[in-house]
Amino acid sequence: MAAEQVFKAVVNDTVPSSGGRAFSMDITGSNYNHFLGKKIGDSVDGMFVGEGDRTLGGYKLEITGGSDLTGRPMRPELEGSAIKSVLITAGTGYKGKRYVKKKGRVYRYKYDGLRKRRRLRGNVISQDTRQINLKIVESGNRSLDAIFGLVEESETVEEPSGEEE
Repeated sequence: MAAEQVFKAVVNDTVPSSGGRAFSMDITGSNYNHFLGKKIGDSVDGMFVGEGDRTLGGYKLEITGGSDLTGRPMRPELEGSAIKSVLITAGTGYKGKRYVKKKGRVYRYKYDGLRKRRRLRGNVISQDTRQINLKIVESGNRSLDAIFGLVEESETVEEPSGEEE
């Protein structure tokens, strides 16, 4: 029997007032199939992320990256979902530094133009993908604190005051 397919979604709240927090959720079932074939930069509805009460309904999310089961990062400029060997400078998948031993100590240098060949994954989400990084583009009605159970629901939702005539 095959194991259930799961993506680990890391949702980043990029609003400076909230402190730029990140939340982790699982994507399973039919929501898993919704993400297959999507590319980095595509927008997704938040109702496909999470289960039950913990869905991000009303939120708009943008796919910013991800990694496969070995931790190999996805690169936005590589087409497809396959692994490709690429000569790159510092950026996603390579930090652009070299360690040099001198007189029994190890020094780290960052040279201009230092390039290295790395095996990276393309920008399309496939069954080999294990983590998807998402960024909030539009917020929904419920706050993230209420969805993830950090505060009580009644504290975050204010009742509209009915004006008497």
